[in-house]
Amino acid sequence: MENLNQTSSGRFFLLGLSNVFYLQGICFCVFLIMYLMTLSGNVLLIIVVRINSKLQTPMYFFLCNLSTIDICVSSAIVPKLLINTLSKDRSISLVGCALQMYFHMTLGASECILLAVMAYDRFAAICRPLHYQTIINKKMCIFLASISWGLGFVNASIHVPLTFQLPFCKSHHVNHFFCEMPPLFQLSCKDTHPNEIAMNIAAQIIVSCAFFLTLISYIHIISNVFKIRSSQGRDKAFSTCASHLTVVSMYYGTIIFMYLKPRSANSPEIDKTVSIIYTVVTPMLNPIIYSMRNKDVKDTIKNKLCRLST
Repeated sequence: MENLNQTSSGRFFLLGLSNVFYLQGICFCVFLIMYLMTLSGNVLLIIVVRINSKLQTPMYFFLCNLSTIDICVSSAIVPKLLINTLSKDRSISLVGCALQMYFHMTLGASECILLAVMAYDRFAAICRPLHYQTIINKKMCIFLASISWGLGFVNASIHVPLTFQLPFCKSHHVNHFFCEMPPLFQLSCKDTHPNEIAMNIAAQIIVSCAFFLTLISYIHIISNVFKIRSSQGRDKAFSTCASHLTVVSMYYGTIIFMYLKPRSANSPEIDKTVSIIYTVVTPMLNPIIYSMRNKDVKDTIKNKLCRLST
């Protein structure tokens, strides 16, 4: 009866990052700035690709997909985090919590797969340059992007219903800043081992497979780069891949830690920090790491600004 009464209230309470007043103000300002940078950087990248025909290549097609994912991930989590940081009412409806988890899981899995796809694209460009246009054609780009998005939706459609079938009778206070599976499992009075096993299997299939596919691609890339006799050619090839490897290491590392660590390693404060990296920091850094160093991107922005100023 108690479980029915608590579930019927239909609300969770997100404890957030801090209860200290001055830290709440600092967190609000920092995350607001990061959110605005995420939106502006990713939207700018998409616009630049649209207006510059030189950038309408497979690599930038995948980058636009990545930017779309980053915008959606941040928008699903950060606005609610900002509201809760300054508000006394930190509640979220059961439906709102489920939707937040659904979008986060969909977009997170899609990004994992898309990063592997982008590694394959770099492999084809560097290791099979003569056949690149044939291997990564328009149909293949659409197919690979569709696979990334489709598997993300399937992943969320399995785990979100499984999670919200649990009875949350211990508490409705979530020691986190958004609705994520591991913190919610701790609120259930039912054995969550089947859910954790399902979560680990999905993480191993999606994250581990994507990581190893990326790793294999880069092993081939690096071995081919070392065969380039020109030091200028080697530097160009390495610079092309370095940005992708930076994002991959940061994103896969935090996701693997969060979803594949043993239950005994649970620590709410560490989990919050790790979650901030892949929900707030990485979406902000992606457009900067990938594109703002690119000459064509910078030239397009400069030319557009010059036209607007004249």
